[in-house]
Amino acid sequence: MKVIILAGGLGTRISEETSNKPKPMVLLDDKPIIWHLMNIYARQGFTDFVVAAGYKAEVIRDWVDNLNTSWNIQVVDTGQETQTGGRISRCMKEFPNQRVMATYGDGLGNIDLQGLLDFHVHHGKMATVTAVRPPARFGVLESENGLVKHFGEKNQADAGWINGGFFVLDPQVSGLISSDSEPFETGALPKLVASRELMSFHHKGFWQPMDTLREKEELMKLASFPQPPWLNFESKVDA
Repeated sequence: MKVIILAGGLGTRISEETSNKPKPMVLLDDKPIIWHLMNIYARQGFTDFVVAAGYKAEVIRDWVDNLNTSWNIQVVDTGQETQTGGRISRCMKEFPNQRVMATYGDGLGNIDLQGLLDFHVHHGKMATVTAVRPPARFGVLESENGLVKHFGEKNQADAGWINGGFFVLDPQVSGLISSDSEPFETGALPKLVASRELMSFHHKGFWQPMDTLREKEELMKLASFPQPPWLNFESKVDA
């Protein structure tokens, strides 16, 4: 099964790291985050990757060309200005009539990918999104009548569920994407919700994006562990 990795954005919120490379090429330990992401899939038997490149696509292409691996990696230049929906559509058109997995190139999690795929096949809808708890953020302030009652990190369990990527998409999904300029999150996903064709796979284990330098530093520390938490696949899910 093809695994589409969205890797074409500018990464403006971590611009200190992305002036000369796309965000998925930011190093954690001695390897780019996209390698760690691919390793999550590869460790579970999914090794056929399609990288939806855009901004500084040549950096990703050069890295792939010099990567010593048995993985099958195809880099598709989907255009620098193309949005996430357009990138997914362009990649899906490279191999029509195929179900695919897809995810963002800047988030890591110990997702049970076979469990995700089995859930998708069982429910029979067009798309599945992995729902995750957002990571705790510092500086959350709760007040009552102006008096601060709490200041600190918010408990993840109190924060609800968010889109964690790690999608499974049937071929029909590409037909819901109207143009290159359409974000997947505000285009196809709401359409799927309206037609009752989107299911959520609730992941309760580790998940962490790399949206800020603070999060990048946290992931760097974890990447140095003998087994980073995103490669510990014993976590439970609640589909």
